[in-house]
Amino acid sequence: MTPNPDRPLRACVYCGSRHGKRTLYTAAARRLGRAIGERGWQLVYGGGHVGLMGEVADATLAAGGTVVGVITEALIRREVGHRGLTELHVVRTMHERKQAMAERADLFIAMPGGIGTMEELFEVWTWRQLGYHDQPIGLLNVEGYYDLFLRLCGQMVDEGFLAAAEREALVTGEDPESLLLELAARAGRAVGPEDYSRI
Repeated sequence: MTPNPDRPLRACVYCGSRHGKRTLYTAAARRLGRAIGERGWQLVYGGGHVGLMGEVADATLAAGGTVVGVITEALIRREVGHRGLTELHVVRTMHERKQAMAERADLFIAMPGGIGTMEELFEVWTWRQLGYHDQPIGLLNVEGYYDLFLRLCGQMVDEGFLAAAEREALVTGEDPESLLLELAARAGRAVGPEDYSRI
């Protein structure tokens, strides 16, 4: 599905509810959020104010973008919901949360995170493999965080469990701005020299 050129591009970001041990993870989240916001695009994410989730949301808002969060009732009760978003949608279950995020997205990016991030990445990647959507998916490999995972993906291909084309559909990059622009181009949004001049 090609994004509507008359509305802002919508980037769904999956990332940790923790900051992780390296400050570079936080810096990457802020850079990604700033890149989304500076272009007037919309961030779609899990609605939390904690960890890398909160960082990417705050950076998008600070740079002039809009942010749509989707969070469960249980997480709201744990007081992790971000109250300063453009929109915050509260749903009952994690299944509803992931579906609502996916339905609002033109592209997907997974940053460093834990098992929740991995589950979101695998689900949206599986949906693409099955033909439920054709939006591009990116992996922001900050400081080699996903190197072992990418080796596993290579083994899946070598052993015949994953098609090479499906592995190649997962776009990998180390630079937040460059990865975002590559995914935008693959999503059908025109990207010009002025976009790359901001990197």
